[in-house]
Amino acid sequence: MGEDKKKKRLAFAALIAMTFIWGTSFVILKNTLESISTLYILAVRFTGAALIMAVFGAREWRKADRKYLIGGALMGACMFVAYVFQTYGLVSTTPGKNAFLTTTYCVIVPFLYWLIRGKKPDGWNIAAAVLCVIGVGLISLDAKLSVNKGDILTVICGLFYALHIIVSAAYVRGRSVILLTAVQFGTAAVLSWISAVMLAPAPSGAPASAWLSVAYLCIMCTAVCFGLQAFGQKYSPPSQTAVIMTLESVFGAAISVVFFNEKLTLKIFLGFAAMFIAVLISETKLSFLRRGRQDAE
Repeated sequence: MGEDKKKKRLAFAALIAMTFIWGTSFVILKNTLESISTLYILAVRFTGAALIMAVFGAREWRKADRKYLIGGALMGACMFVAYVFQTYGLVSTTPGKNAFLTTTYCVIVPFLYWLIRGKKPDGWNIAAAVLCVIGVGLISLDAKLSVNKGDILTVICGLFYALHIIVSAAYVRGRSVILLTAVQFGTAAVLSWISAVMLAPAPSGAPASAWLSVAYLCIMCTAVCFGLQAFGQKYSPPSQTAVIMTLESVFGAAISVVFFNEKLTLKIFLGFAAMFIAVLISETKLSFLRRGRQDAE
């Protein structure tokens, strides 16, 4: 029993560490974009991540078949498009806004399931969607009711993240997660390199600090976070995992305020709060509150 409690504590710590590391990525990426273009950052990041996952999954490669390649390729294509919109969005918006607006994928997923599989969203999903729209409006609309280009791109990124989750759910069951992840990162890397060579100027004169930031994004925000997430989800109940993962946007916004000097107005703060509650409702349906009430009775 003592060993189980220890593993649960370690799992909790792993998930918190994962969300914090992901939260740091928004400011680090924003600063890196000043010297290296979006597509080259993604190309290097996905290539490094694919190589790391390929090494860790070396024993899994004998399982590779057509479905692994198809599933991984589709997941990688969705991930590539999502990251492109997110990173280009970050060029024109703040790290805090980028962090919160990305989480729209949590609210979008049930409605995409409805569109693709005919499974209607429940009342919790609808309530989360309404709160999410209010949050996006508070964060993005200015006094003239116009929307920042970066905010629009980030919301589109949330749509493709949602599609990535649905595609992943269709292919991950019964298959090696490490192998699928290696294939998806490899696909995203190939698409990034092709796009970078065709559309973006090659980086020149980028300082060493920028490349160190890319290495951090590749190793810490991808490979290490993957390991922390896998361990955390293994020893944590799904409801707890969902609640903790919503903290990524909170950490992202807090780090942006502290280190990027992002101005947090009351309107934007209320928007962040509305989106955080929307994601919490969508991910957990507030089951942790109901369980706590039942335990008290």
